[in-house]
Amino acid sequence: MLDYSLIQEAADRLKKRVRRTELIHSHHFSDTLAYPIYFKCENLQRTGSFKIRGALNFMTSQPRESLRNGVITASAGNHAQGVAFSADLLGVKATVYMPEATPLQKVLATRDYGAEVVLTGKNFDEAYAAAVQAGKSSGALFVHPFDDPLVMAGQGTIGLEVLEEIPDLANILVPIGGGGLIAGIVSAIKETHPHVRVIGVESAAAPSMHYSLKKGSIMTAPLTVTLADGIAVKRVGKKTYPIVRDLVDEVVLVEEEEIAQAIVALLERTKLLVEGAGAVTLAALLNQRVRDIAGKTVCVLSGGNIDVKTIALVVERGLLAAGRYLKLKVELDDVPGSLARLSADIAETRANISLITHDRRSKALPIGRAEVLLELETRGFDHIQQVVGYLNSQGYEVEVMK
Repeated sequence: MLDYSLIQEAADRLKKRVRRTELIHSHHFSDTLAYPIYFKCENLQRTGSFKIRGALNFMTSQPRESLRNGVITASAGNHAQGVAFSADLLGVKATVYMPEATPLQKVLATRDYGAEVVLTGKNFDEAYAAAVQAGKSSGALFVHPFDDPLVMAGQGTIGLEVLEEIPDLANILVPIGGGGLIAGIVSAIKETHPHVRVIGVESAAAPSMHYSLKKGSIMTAPLTVTLADGIAVKRVGKKTYPIVRDLVDEVVLVEEEEIAQAIVALLERTKLLVEGAGAVTLAALLNQRVRDIAGKTVCVLSGGNIDVKTIALVVERGLLAAGRYLKLKVELDDVPGSLARLSADIAETRANISLITHDRRSKALPIGRAEVLLELETRGFDHIQQVVGYLNSQGYEVEVMK
């Protein structure tokens, strides 16, 4: 376990420097899941995520001389902003190495805080290796994104805040990337409330902690593209792994469609904008990834730094996953009135056409036939079945698109 006194000291150090984020009770999700649900809104934190806690705690704990050559780090985005903000606050230079595919919003925000940004590598681990090498050459102090006791202690202050407001807490769900956030929180909570169930959540596209726990040692996990880019780490920390192994009760995985659906649900039902890495906790609950759960339950929404292009993609995927959006391809006879008849038949199903494309020139189509691509607003999977069934009954050749 992380030394509990480090977390208490971090709380004192950060008290007037970071936001004590809101802990919101959700009536909707409590009713849906049949137990009390609360959200710890680190998406509303300064810089848009919890990462400022660890970065600032680490940097303000250092002797001034060690900051003389500035600081350097690697990040997928949120830690970058935490370090950049903290460096600006302390008046020191910050250099941040970020993967080339980092969302533009996170890159621009990091630069706005005054840091020099270097885009390199296909993923966090490649950017991390480049940052470590550059730090050795420049003499800048390396601020680890997760595998440092002071960083973990800063993140652990979230656990203290939750317990102060909900002393009878039963469960807390925490996103896992490198493991610093959950290592800090579980250390803070288990010290005084060992009965609280602490559950980690990862994307199935980046299952580094789940994979390592299954194998019994730290392993490099395969990565694929994920909406939860903030927790897409190939290899967890040497210091975080044993804490998670010994103290965390369970680590579960969620799929991309489930993450998208959770982001949309949070937007619609709580008016909270949360990035993929932050939404994995709610995704786990909505999709019954955690068994036998009851009592007051907190989902840590770890960040809200999501760019507009990703929001558009996520909303579409989330609506698809919830049965609220349907794409169809239909072939028609290329004669006057065919398209009007199709539109009238769709109206009979009470689905709403949001986009329609009519093509009669494709070489793949027989002469005298036309292809229509439709995007429909629907009211769930039962409604989708009704729409497709009705169109089939009217003689249309219908293909559901994914």
